[in-house]
Amino acid sequence: MYLIPYLCGMRKLSLKELNRPGIAEFREQPKAPVVLVLDNVRSALNVGSAFRTADAFALEKAWLCGITATPPHREILKTAIGATESVIWEYEKDTVTAIRKLQDQGYQVLAVEQADKRDLLQDISIGKDQKYALVFGNEVEGVSEQAMAVVDGCVEVPQFGTKHSLNIAVCIGIVVWEFFRQWKYGK
Repeated sequence: MYLIPYLCGMRKLSLKELNRPGIAEFREQPKAPVVLVLDNVRSALNVGSAFRTADAFALEKAWLCGITATPPHREILKTAIGATESVIWEYEKDTVTAIRKLQDQGYQVLAVEQADKRDLLQDISIGKDQKYALVFGNEVEGVSEQAMAVVDGCVEVPQFGTKHSLNIAVCIGIVVWEFFRQWKYGK
């Protein structure tokens, strides 16, 4: 497929033309079988971005763990732009407890981290009938060692620059899109 650089008469769609569901409709619509787990995320702005991504791709839920800020929080609300009302969320002080609960509910729990035993994002094949929980870590320390010890696997976003990590909000968008894309449209 080739992109055409310019299409004469192209215009942006209005909000009405986007035909987005209201919160009640959103809560009732089918969800992608993906849960976000935020492991001690320091920035409430990143938490708000996670909510917004979870809303955009109609994810099942977000688990906020440890020091991760919870709504209502001014900085979360600033970046979430209302997604805290549409996305179901839960708080758990201990990330390992949240992971164990998700595993007991049949989720395959995957850390998004740079680790010795990991699969690169482009090599992942999403099972249509499998539920996934994606653990994203602290902006400085990453996913905690305690969480790494109990997850079912690890996914890494390959990088080719001089920095050793992506901003968590960017990383969530990249990883969630790939899981959603495969769930919705296939590999």
